[in-house]
Amino acid sequence: MTPIGSTQVLVQRNFNMQHEHHHYVNGAWVDPLQPVLLDVVDPSTEEPFMQIAVGGPADVNRAVAAARAAFPAFARTTRKERLDLLRAILAEYNKRRHEVAEALSREMGAPLKFAFENQSSAGVAHLTRMIEVLESYRFEEVQGTTLITREPIGVVGLITPWNWPINQIVCKVAPAIAAGCTMVLKPSEISPLDAIIWSEAMHAAGVPAGVYNMVQGEGAVVGAAMSAHPDIDMMSFTGSTRAGILVAQAAAPTVKRVAQELGGKSANILLPDVDFQAAVTKGVVGMMDNSGQSCNAPTRMFVPANRHEEVKAIAKAAAESLVVGDVADERTNLGPVVSRVQFDKIQRLIKSGIDEGAELVTGGPGRPGHLNRGYFVRPTVFGGVRNDMTIAREEIFGPVISILPYRDEAEAIRMANDTVYGLAAYVQSADLGHARRVAAEMRAGNVYLNYPAWDTAAPFGGYKQSGNGREYGKWGLEDYQEVKAIMGYKAA
Repeated sequence: MTPIGSTQVLVQRNFNMQHEHHHYVNGAWVDPLQPVLLDVVDPSTEEPFMQIAVGGPADVNRAVAAARAAFPAFARTTRKERLDLLRAILAEYNKRRHEVAEALSREMGAPLKFAFENQSSAGVAHLTRMIEVLESYRFEEVQGTTLITREPIGVVGLITPWNWPINQIVCKVAPAIAAGCTMVLKPSEISPLDAIIWSEAMHAAGVPAGVYNMVQGEGAVVGAAMSAHPDIDMMSFTGSTRAGILVAQAAAPTVKRVAQELGGKSANILLPDVDFQAAVTKGVVGMMDNSGQSCNAPTRMFVPANRHEEVKAIAKAAAESLVVGDVADERTNLGPVVSRVQFDKIQRLIKSGIDEGAELVTGGPGRPGHLNRGYFVRPTVFGGVRNDMTIAREEIFGPVISILPYRDEAEAIRMANDTVYGLAAYVQSADLGHARRVAAEMRAGNVYLNYPAWDTAAPFGGYKQSGNGREYGKWGLEDYQEVKAIMGYKAA
C-alpha cells in the first residue's frame, strides 16, 4: 500500500463508540432482532475490550428488504447525483480517518502509524479513484444499430475480511454506489469497529435510506444467509478460499453473480542480474508488512541456486531489523497477528517447515523473547525450501517467508506457477524487458515488476483458486453492472 496524507503522530485512545450494539439498516441504527453479543479481542493483549451485536437471518432479511425497496429510485439517480454523494462520503470519511486507524490498531493489531498511513489511507485512495472513474465512465455506447448499456446489477451483498478491512469495504461500497446499486455489508466480526465508524460517515454524508445497510455477524450465519438470499443479486466476497467456496455454493441455487478475491501464495522471482541486497531486503520487509497478513504478499522468494547463501544472509539481516511489539510505538514495524486461531495456524506451519527439512535461517516458533503476551510472531525466514513443502504450498498469513533456489529461469517459472493460487507474482530484474517477458509467463492476476507503487486503477483479482472478478477503478465498477443490448435502437 502507498502512504497517503499526513504522517502526524497518533496517540491510541480509549474507545467511546455509540453503535457497537446496533446494525445500520434503512438509514438508521437499529437494535438486533435477537440480542446476541460477541467479544472483540485486542490481539496485543489477548483480552476482550468491547462487544458487538451480531445478527442472524432475520436481521439479514430486514436489511435486504430495505435495500430492495431503495433500489428502483437509486438506480435512476444521475451521474452527478452519485458523484456528489461519493464526494460527500469522502469528506466525511476524511474527518474520521484517525479514528479508523485507532480502531484498526486495536482490533487487528496493526501498528498505529501503519494503520493511519497505509490502512486508513486506502479508503481515501479508493474513493478518490472511483470519483475520477465515474466522472468520465461511458455507461452507454451505440454499436451499429444496437445500444449497449450498462445498468446496476441490483442489490449486492458485500462480505469483507479482517486483514485490510477498510480497504476492502471502500473498494466494494464505492463502485456499488457509482453503479447505482444498493447493498448490505457484513464486515469481519474479528475487526468490526472500523466498519461502524465507516457507517457513521456514510450516514453523515446523507446516503439515502436503504441504499447502504450493515449487519454485523459471523460468516457462518450472516454471510451464509446473505449468500443464499433470493433478493440479493450479487455477492462480492473477500477472504479465504475455503470460505469463498461456501459462499459460491450457497449462492448457486439462486444463480446470482459471485465475485471473489481469495487466497494467494505469491512467487517473487529474483533474476540473476538484479541488485540482490536491495531486492532481497525489499522482498522480505514488504512481505512482512501488516505482519504478513496480506493475500498478495510475496511469500515464496525464488533465487538462483548459486546465490542462495548470499540471499539467506541478506534475508536474515532484513528480518532481524524489524521491530515487533507495541503498536503505539512509531518504531514498531510489526504488531501481533489478528487472533489466537491465526497465531496457532502460523506456529503449526513454522513447525512443519522445520519438520520437513527446511533450513530455519531466523525466527521460528513462539513469540519474540521480549514479549510475554499477545499474538506476536517472530519474523521467520526459511532457506532451502522445496516447492512441495507445506510452507511453500499453504497460505501462512504471517511473517514467514520461504527462499527457494532455482537452477535456471524455466525452472523458476515452472515452480512459481505450480500452485493452486494465482493472485499475484513479482519479478525483479535490472533489465525491464527481461522482467516483462517473465511476467508474461506468470499465471497470476497481478504481476509486479521491481516493486512498483500501488495502483488503484489496476484491476485487482486472481486466477485459479484466488478467485474471479476484478476490483479497483473501472474494473470494480463494471463488476456491479449488467450489460444490456437494445437492438434496432438506431435506424440503419
